[in-house]
Amino acid sequence: MGVVLKDVNFSMSKGEFVYLIGKSGAGKTSLLRALYADNMTLQGSADVCGFDVVSIKRRQIPMLRRKLGIVFQNFQLLTDRNVYDNLSFVLRSIGWKDRKKIDERIMEVLTSVGVADKATYQTFRLSEGERQRVGIARALVNTPDLILADEPTGNLDPITSSEIMHLLTEINHNLGVTMLISTHDFMMIDKFPARVVCCEDGTLVDPQIDESAQ
Repeated sequence: MGVVLKDVNFSMSKGEFVYLIGKSGAGKTSLLRALYADNMTLQGSADVCGFDVVSIKRRQIPMLRRKLGIVFQNFQLLTDRNVYDNLSFVLRSIGWKDRKKIDERIMEVLTSVGVADKATYQTFRLSEGERQRVGIARALVNTPDLILADEPTGNLDPITSSEIMHLLTEINHNLGVTMLISTHDFMMIDKFPARVVCCEDGTLVDPQIDESAQ
């Protein structure tokens, strides 16, 4: 496989909200996968939450991902489990054992994204908007430093997309969680403005860096 992106120079401040845009196939998803160490063909250096994902050891990847929340376009929920168990699976996988604390944390995040009443529902019974809210809750449940969202409104209608983007911006503002959101939904960018970087011509174009260099 050839080079997808090269000469990438990009940084985010703690608590920042950034959109990642670009044409289909430009490398948005590849970049996000690189940041959570799912794409190991990297050169140079890339610090993500204190880990260099270029030289990271395989045994360190779970520790990196404990500091991340990942939101997918197609939700990637466990369809054989209910909403509660999808979140419980995450907490138990990172070492939570106290049932009361697990219950409290799960209901806290489900309430924060507006689906506390769906805790016992099988995920396939939910609307797409509700599934994405659960996906966001799953990303939040381990109290991440950074959320990476890959086209989180890509499968949603305009009204639901607006609700999801409003939720993500609220989480960013209220909890201070840093967010990198891959999207091609320019209506949402106009409605919820923030810094934008672009995958273009095989590299990452950051207007903020370009303007400071002039």
